[in-house]
Amino acid sequence: MTTTATTPGSRYKWVALSNTTLGVLMSALDGSIVIISLPAIFRGIGLDPLAPGNIGYLLWMILGYLLVSAVLVVTLGRLGDMFGRVKMYNVGFVIFSVASVALSFDPFHAAGGAMWLIGWRIVQAVGGSMLTANSAAILTDAFPREQRGMALGINQITALAGQFLGLVVGGLLAEIDWRAVFWVSVPFGILGTVWSIRSLREIGAPRRARIDWGGNLTFAVGTALLLAAITYGIQPYGGAATGWGSPWVLGGIGAGILLLLAFCVIETRVKAPMFQLSLFRIRAFSAGNLAALLTAIARGGLQFMLIIWLQGIWLPLHGYDYEKTPLWAGIYLLPLTIGFLIAGPVSGYLSDRFGARLFSTGGLVLVAGSFLGLLALPVDFSYPAFATLLVVSGLGQGMFSAPNTSAIMSSVPDHQRGVASGMRATFQNSGTALSIGVFFSLMIAGLAGSLPQTLTGGLLAHGVPAGVATNVAQLPPVSTLFAAFLGSNPMAHLLGPGVLSGLSPADAAALTGKEFFPGLISGPFHHGLVIVFTAAAVMALVAGIASVSRGKRYFHTEPDSPVPGKENG
Repeated sequence: MTTTATTPGSRYKWVALSNTTLGVLMSALDGSIVIISLPAIFRGIGLDPLAPGNIGYLLWMILGYLLVSAVLVVTLGRLGDMFGRVKMYNVGFVIFSVASVALSFDPFHAAGGAMWLIGWRIVQAVGGSMLTANSAAILTDAFPREQRGMALGINQITALAGQFLGLVVGGLLAEIDWRAVFWVSVPFGILGTVWSIRSLREIGAPRRARIDWGGNLTFAVGTALLLAAITYGIQPYGGAATGWGSPWVLGGIGAGILLLLAFCVIETRVKAPMFQLSLFRIRAFSAGNLAALLTAIARGGLQFMLIIWLQGIWLPLHGYDYEKTPLWAGIYLLPLTIGFLIAGPVSGYLSDRFGARLFSTGGLVLVAGSFLGLLALPVDFSYPAFATLLVVSGLGQGMFSAPNTSAIMSSVPDHQRGVASGMRATFQNSGTALSIGVFFSLMIAGLAGSLPQTLTGGLLAHGVPAGVATNVAQLPPVSTLFAAFLGSNPMAHLLGPGVLSGLSPADAAALTGKEFFPGLISGPFHHGLVIVFTAAAVMALVAGIASVSRGKRYFHTEPDSPVPGKENG
């Protein structure tokens, strides 16, 4: 007995692909467009992001969207299985569009303006989660299995490329007006909403079931506590450079882990669980998701570290004004996106014929190699070598992502594709959120060892009084890291007009110029970079091992289907 309500026509599958690709592109682009635009946004609302009390606003501007995306996608995928994937997808487009309009009309200033943006970013993430949680399931319903890799490859690579295109688009729009960063989503949101309502239809038959309230609550609260605590671990606590010794951080991690353990127990005892733990018995599903989680953590670390490297050090050393570094950082990262766009559809198409294991594992080997190559570059690198390594990384991630997504989605029963899509997206989004805590902590640890001494010596050499130099050097390394992340020269802010006016014009100009700050932090930054990229390379290699362990090519088929469930490949 078939599980589909309607047989898709040959034209419909391309309509589904183009619409869902627009949806995930918007969601992914808005996940990163704010990162590169933060300097312009904070200037626009009149808030100093480097002031000690304002670092939390900066973190939540980035974290809020990622956190909601990680927490809600499984629930929304499960609701799609129960009430209709297309219905949930359409509602997601509406919510996303409304939030985009609200973000572009922020009526407040300073802290109030930041809270408005954070709140509506969270609402926008709810809509984006509804899009990403159900798009892969809609495509898996619409395409025959011999074309799923190609379709999911285009969809997945568009989503990943959107994360990096957001850096370019954000840099361009921030030059015009900080509100334009949010305006760009409005016409596409309205177009996508009307188009999806008019053109998409339910193919998979919804299966009504009771909502698993216990599972939903324990998973949402547990995941939120865990990810938020990890992120707050990068902020200083007491006299320590990071907050990993804070009772609140340790308590949040402990409570989050306990709630997630309770969630696992609940899911084994309810009739209709939101998280199908039984799917992890499918080797292709469990291995693919483990590889996706580790790759997402490594990719998130790569994205943040490259932004810091370019905006805070390389571009100023090469004469770019700090105000222009967000735009140029996005442009110089384009080779990474180009690699994605080349490898994604091609590897998805070839994996339909030859299976996912060869392409996904080979891609992860390339990713690990690119991390090792970046690690070997000097801080003031030659751009052709840097761009080549970015292309290699993009090609590797494209080779991995499309076949891996296709293998995961093809391995599950038809009626569980929505929840499987949500689970896959949860691992990917959680990895991106985790990368903030993991890699920023590693970088801060690297900076804490050598930055104070380097900063003290550099300030003393330009005539700054010893007491002032010592005080500035003892500031938390996270402030220096965020200054580099925002493409900002913090020297004028840290020293103040009183100190600068007491220095010679030459020393004052040198301290606040383009070369002093990036030249000063380049040594300590490279020390931290070695730690970060070594950890990322190890994660990519472990993900490659998980990918190899997925076994031979596998398609799930219903018990009465004449097609065998397994194929070699």
